[in-house]
Amino acid sequence: MNNEDQIENRTYDEIRLGDTASLTRTLTAHDVQLFALSSGDSGDGIAHGAWTCGLISALIGTELPGAGTAYLSQSFDFARPVAIGDAITATLVVTEKRDNFGSVLLDCQCRNAVGETVLAGRVEVQAPREKIRRARMAPPDIVIPSHDRYRHLIEQTHSQSPLATAVAHPCSPQAIAAAAEAAEAGLIAPILIGPEKKLRSAAEEAGCDISAFRLVAADHSHDAAARAVELVRCGEAGLLMKGSLHTDELMSAVINAASGLRTERRISHAYVMDVPGHPVPLIITDAAVNIMPSLKDKADIIRNAIDLAHVIGLAEPRVAILSAVETVNPDLPSTLDAAALCKMADRGQIVGGVLDGPLAFDNAISEAAAREKGIASSVAGKAEILVVPNIEAGNMLAKQLTFLGGADAAGVVLGARVPIVLTSRADSLRTRLASCAIAVLLARAAPKAAPGPLRANP
Repeated sequence: MNNEDQIENRTYDEIRLGDTASLTRTLTAHDVQLFALSSGDSGDGIAHGAWTCGLISALIGTELPGAGTAYLSQSFDFARPVAIGDAITATLVVTEKRDNFGSVLLDCQCRNAVGETVLAGRVEVQAPREKIRRARMAPPDIVIPSHDRYRHLIEQTHSQSPLATAVAHPCSPQAIAAAAEAAEAGLIAPILIGPEKKLRSAAEEAGCDISAFRLVAADHSHDAAARAVELVRCGEAGLLMKGSLHTDELMSAVINAASGLRTERRISHAYVMDVPGHPVPLIITDAAVNIMPSLKDKADIIRNAIDLAHVIGLAEPRVAILSAVETVNPDLPSTLDAAALCKMADRGQIVGGVLDGPLAFDNAISEAAAREKGIASSVAGKAEILVVPNIEAGNMLAKQLTFLGGADAAGVVLGARVPIVLTSRADSLRTRLASCAIAVLLARAAPKAAPGPLRANP
């Protein structure tokens, strides 16, 4: 075993004033993700700073003094930010030994590739008294679930200017922050609609500067929903976004026969799920709007989902119509609907995707499960759109994937004159931005469709 394969510490008696140790590492996105995974903090700036501290800790634990060292205190100043791709050199210098405590003071510096100091400070440690030699342990290969699909969606919106968006009643810190974050990302130009005093109070609590945003006064949440819809109807806004009002308040204004945003299509909701470890995005529909959709409703729900799939880059999406079983059972209405919807697709009544059903969830997404059941289908095991039988099934499926499977769920309402962004207080920043990005892409694609109900070309 050569010296590089071993760690050997320096005992208190071996350490001399002026002793040094250093290492150089390059910050990667994987490093930031590891910090978020271990700490629960996904703030990039905080993660970058903590990573430089980690370099100091690694030097102390492996080189100077090395194994057996105990931390006593530390004090750091962060002189400038570190970005992904920066090569950082960390250096330790022994500046003092305290015989009465057996402790050592270390001067700590981290510098970037051009010599600029990014971290400076000092650490006091209790140096080991016993010599330790042991094999150097290789770091484990940790695979972190990637959410690059959302990043790609957001990047697709950057070629054009932000879209004017009517934000209905963003009178909570979370709601107004969601609008401000989307504006900062260049996705939308928010029009904030609600009682002005509440809007400003929410913005102050959230720490958001809304001075650049247009404000439209409304008396209460119902009035805000109506005014937001009117801004869309008159062409002043190209998107509608839910604030802190209840979803049913907003949707009541949207579906109003005289003043709403209805088209010939049934309005429906879809989640674009980024599921860790799953090779493709999953569109789940409908988990939020239609409680017990009829066969006719399901046909429109599928058409809406296919249009969405086209916009996010799925040219001919595979559509699985879910039930509890994969065979038609007269006692299970969802299987009859699935069979009828497939026949409608055969007759050209639903176009732009490939349909199959009924399929149980396992044989819709797992090729192994489909083979085990002897299902010969171009959809089974490879589904990209999952059509659920009712809102209860959809809601439970989406939340199970989110809270047990670590998935992100970006949601949008389809079938209205413009896409509608529905975000939740539990959504991460990444999910909120992805929901806005999907809605923006849909809105920009809409003029390419035929007049009337939005339909994508097959």
